[in-house]
Amino acid sequence: MVENIQTTVANRTAMSTPSTLAESVAHQRDALANLLREPLALAAQACSRAWPSRAGLNAALSHALTTLPACKYLYALDTRAIQLSDNISREGLIETDYGRDRSDRPYMREAVPNQGFLLTQAYISLRAKRPSLTAIQIVRDDDGRALGFVGADFDLRDLPITGKLYDEPTYWRQIKGDPAIRGAVFHQTRSDSQMDLNLDTVLGVMEELMTDRGVFHGKLHFSSSRATIWLVDDPYRYRLLDIDALTDPDTCLIYPCHPYPADAAVPRDKIRTVLDSLRALRFMDETFYLRGGSLNIFNGMVGLTFSCDGSHYLPWDEFLIKGYDFWASGKSLG
Repeated sequence: MVENIQTTVANRTAMSTPSTLAESVAHQRDALANLLREPLALAAQACSRAWPSRAGLNAALSHALTTLPACKYLYALDTRAIQLSDNISREGLIETDYGRDRSDRPYMREAVPNQGFLLTQAYISLRAKRPSLTAIQIVRDDDGRALGFVGADFDLRDLPITGKLYDEPTYWRQIKGDPAIRGAVFHQTRSDSQMDLNLDTVLGVMEELMTDRGVFHGKLHFSSSRATIWLVDDPYRYRLLDIDALTDPDTCLIYPCHPYPADAAVPRDKIRTVLDSLRALRFMDETFYLRGGSLNIFNGMVGLTFSCDGSHYLPWDEFLIKGYDFWASGKSLG
């Protein structure tokens, strides 16, 4: 079995290396920058011809707004970040920000590259309190001297989708927990919970729910003797099972029989093996022990939270390869 699992891990690594969250964000930003660069450059050229006339800038920016359908506000600033135009919006001119000093806003603290265009990091907007970003374009005169900037504000929810939904990575990740809990870990010992005392029944019920009753994600909270489950036929709502439900096999009767999903990442016959491995980690030590463990059959990930509050997320097959001895050594509990 171990050899087969190792082959699966090797094949997965050879086929693809998952993108990180940061890489996916960078890809989205690059695509957005490419969409905005040209229309803002044209807006800056139009503003240069009208500079520094308030009325002229308003007219130039009002025309530019028609080329930026996702833009919330357009405005012109001098080199000190003092606003020279009104805010140009779909609803018309907003005069209240004329003369505003924007030098303290996050988008004015980033260095504009030599090419004169900057797509800022996202920030929380001052008024709407929503995730936003701003595109900045330098305005230059005919001799290339900087006159100021054109600013374009965007609400993140208005921006076009430039890529597919981010895929959660399926490699081992470790997350450190509460420092207060970590610091006190040697002053605690495991106490048998009601789940610990009835674990044979609990694991039998959980196995039935996941293999034959449509549960695709289940988490066992060993210390508090409860479980949370999500079903294929009702994925938006979780169910909470207390210890009475978990120790009564009749509980399975309230969930209709459901064929095991063909596109599950975890083989049906490995569900019990993973659950038994969670049991082993629960009892591996009186100080370092498993507090909670989860399994998702579609992304194939096992989640572990230990008594030191360290958490791990890793593929089911890698979890089984590592085995009891790896975790019992205590080197990676975090």
